[in-house]
Amino acid sequence: MKLTTFWRWWTAGATSQLGSAVGSIALPLTALTVLHASAFQMGLITAATYLAYLLISLPAGVIVNRLPLRGVQVTADLTRALAVASIPLAWWRGALTVPQLIVVALVVGFADVLFDVANQTFLPTIVPAGQLQARNSLNSGTHATTQLGGSALGGLAVQLLGPVPTLFLDAVSYLFSGALLGSLPARRTEAPGGARTPMAELIREGWRYVIRHPIIGPGMWVATSINFVCGGQLALFAFYLVRDLHAPPGVVGVLLAAEGLGTVAGAALTTRFTTRFGTARGLIVAGFTGVAGALLIPLGTGTAGYLAFAAGSLIFAGSVVVLSVTTRTYRMVHSPPELLSRVIATVKFVSWGAIPIGGLLAGALAGPLGARTTLLVFGVLTLGSPLIFWFSPVRGLRDLTDAGRERQPA
Repeated sequence: MKLTTFWRWWTAGATSQLGSAVGSIALPLTALTVLHASAFQMGLITAATYLAYLLISLPAGVIVNRLPLRGVQVTADLTRALAVASIPLAWWRGALTVPQLIVVALVVGFADVLFDVANQTFLPTIVPAGQLQARNSLNSGTHATTQLGGSALGGLAVQLLGPVPTLFLDAVSYLFSGALLGSLPARRTEAPGGARTPMAELIREGWRYVIRHPIIGPGMWVATSINFVCGGQLALFAFYLVRDLHAPPGVVGVLLAAEGLGTVAGAALTTRFTTRFGTARGLIVAGFTGVAGALLIPLGTGTAGYLAFAAGSLIFAGSVVVLSVTTRTYRMVHSPPELLSRVIATVKFVSWGAIPIGGLLAGALAGPLGARTTLLVFGVLTLGSPLIFWFSPVRGLRDLTDAGRERQPA
């Protein structure tokens, strides 16, 4: 039963991720080629996509804790489908604007927060603790594969159909995911009925646990550092490829797919890598490797620029997935079950909240400095990832479990 449930859950996620990968190509190209958006407007769209992580991540952990997980996931999928479908509908009426793209990004972002917290909370209810690292690696590899195939498919679809009609593929993927998730058993992390602790106290409890934890706390700040850089990259990658490297849509899709290839490699090698170096030491090695990849991305022009972008994206993405899988698995296994959704929400609030800030800053800097220089500046900032671990208790460990913080009651 658990195996069947997991694979239905996995298929739903893989389908929506494939659609989202297609949409991640079609949406910026819609802004750039249909509405002729500026670098700052691209930064606004990226910021709007992730602003919800700053606004509702903390209460999302309590909300998810109190509602059926399946219902939260299905509602989020339907909301995202309707929001994305509104873009081609408005375009056909001749009413599409950059502000609408920003509003859609906001709505999808809010749905993403609730969906992600519910989805990660749902996984440990259907997978034994001993299998979580393998399942998390599989999920990261799946995400990478869908990014790889979806980006290339998105670039091809944009060339054949145009960027706006391509967004319908994204909307359909959310509908399919919602229908499949609706067939899963309902799960709750809090028993219905009885006296309820005030939301603010529950949020504070999750916050205190994360901040005081010697492994989860530094892991959250590392994720924040990485996501700040990723926010800048998300805002400028398509802009840089189209405006600086003059890449056509099909090439943009292929180059952006390099990130997916790096994530596939990272997901496939994470367990072997952390077994060889240790989960704690591996985090520091992966962090310094990611710095080299991020600095390589904006180098060169013409074909050399294409190759540097692809190689840098592959290296950076591979290092990020090692960091992500390792720290996410540790959180799932070592957080008390009754705190898990709030731990996830706290980490999301801080780390993913850095994405819109990075996107806004990158969009603002790209005007006076140029996209290439701005991406180099953000590449230097990736040093924050290994340095945070270096000056934390993680530095003295071979494996994260050596810290001795096993799962305890809240």
